[in-house]
Amino acid sequence: FDATTGKVTAEIKTGPKPDAAIYDAASKMVLVMDNKDGTISIIDPVAATLVGTVAVGGALEFAAVDGKGHAFVNVEDKSELAMVDLAKRTVVRRTGLTGCEDPSGLALTTGGFLIAACANGVAKSVDAKSGKLLADIAIGPRPDAVIYDALRERAYVPSGGDGTLTVIDTAHGHAPRAVDKVATQTGARTGTVDPKTGTVYLPTARYAPAVAGARPKAIPGSVELLVIK
Repeated sequence: FDATTGKVTAEIKTGPKPDAAIYDAASKMVLVMDNKDGTISIIDPVAATLVGTVAVGGALEFAAVDGKGHAFVNVEDKSELAMVDLAKRTVVRRTGLTGCEDPSGLALTTGGFLIAACANGVAKSVDAKSGKLLADIAIGPRPDAVIYDALRERAYVPSGGDGTLTVIDTAHGHAPRAVDKVATQTGARTGTVDPKTGTVYLPTARYAPAVAGARPKAIPGSVELLVIK
């Protein structure tokens, strides 16, 4: 769609349950992760056409790209991190995220570290080059994103389970480490950062109590945007 007018200009078929999308500046393609059939759809955004797919398998979540022809994607139901060769359109490595339940959010730091957020209150630090697990970082439960600020070399993990934002320092190329935790609001679990100011924005809502194990439902009219400076 046209970002200025909001007009829909094309519809492109992907897998049956697309869950995340990322732009790869190296190939100038958009990658769409499918949570149901385990495929990555490769889309030419200029031609607005599907140009290929990669069969990864499993429930795909957030992804990251290294600008060198590789994509990394969390496989939620397998607790693993897959590395994909985009030119060959094949999986070249799988890293088991031991002790990580339902990995969702993912970011690649300028120092070459991957940070994967897990539902059970931990984030995994992984060396992107080797796939080696480096360390566990304590976060809150039920996160859904890792928000990376490349200018300040910081990552932010919003956790909806306890309403916290974990601040992770990655400066000077050292391994990621938690340096602070900010109170936000229960349910706030994804967002973005302004690359110019460093301000973090978290969309959320107020939720009614969950019924019979189902996900809690948002209270109508309670949607709001949290601003963290």
